[in-house]
Amino acid sequence: MRDLLPAAFAIAMLGAIESLLCAVVLDGMTGKRHSANSELLGQGIGNLIAPFFGGITATAAIARSAANFKAGAESPVAGMIHALVVVLGLVSFAPLLGYLPMPAMAALLMVVAWNMSEAPKSVHLLKTTQLSDILVFLCCFSLTVLFDMVIAITAGIVLAAILFMKEIADMTRVVEITQNKQYVQADVPENCRVFKITGPLFFAAADKIFGELTRYCERDKTIILYLDNVTMLDAGGLSALTKLIAHCEKVGAQLTLTDLQFQPLKTLTKANIKPIEGVFRLYPRLDHALQPLTNALPSITCFL
Repeated sequence: MRDLLPAAFAIAMLGAIESLLCAVVLDGMTGKRHSANSELLGQGIGNLIAPFFGGITATAAIARSAANFKAGAESPVAGMIHALVVVLGLVSFAPLLGYLPMPAMAALLMVVAWNMSEAPKSVHLLKTTQLSDILVFLCCFSLTVLFDMVIAITAGIVLAAILFMKEIADMTRVVEITQNKQYVQADVPENCRVFKITGPLFFAAADKIFGELTRYCERDKTIILYLDNVTMLDAGGLSALTKLIAHCEKVGAQLTLTDLQFQPLKTLTKANIKPIEGVFRLYPRLDHALQPLTNALPSITCFL
């Protein structure tokens, strides 16, 4: 299993990506739209059954599909006819096909590859898209030429995932809204500060956000976090929040969370994070959290 799993994963990823890439290219040529789930399900079933009959892993072939369409193919029947022609050629014309010069075959493949590469679109992509997409494109392109597609796809997926996490982490920000009347209509005491967090609080962003808030946590200070735009809280974010609560308890500050969305609230409930008297509280809305501080309401029930 240890020897086979890496190769199996690489082949599965390569097959899936190459087939979907082929489908996207054909969509651009035909003006139609493919079903990715159906494509991968059919390919997966075929690749699971074929080895029991001596077959090998198969994927969609961009070069042959493009050439097939250019020749007038309009339905899946063209693929069946193509398979029959290949079998017939191998069975009946193998000795004659051996006389075909390889340079001629290479020239044919070069023409097909150029036609399906859509070079103008690639140039337009490099000119108009953001830097992260250009880096992924150049990484996959160069590694495919220098090594092979398995290495290129693996590196491209890893690079794209890292860049995507960085972009999402940069989108997560914290802004003070204590004096913003759009959110805080009442007069807030001097020892209270209200912050709005926007973006997902996951492992790549939570430490930075809660680290910035730590310096505002002082004795007899109240920090209110307005989380209406926080859509996700993962284990890393939960760990960073727990550290912030522990810091508030240590220095004598009070932390309050309001307007939690479903997923963050579910994460807190599952982790058994409960209010701590004088340290940590949760409220359904920001105005509910501000009422005890502005003496508008003597007391209010916290919720989780």
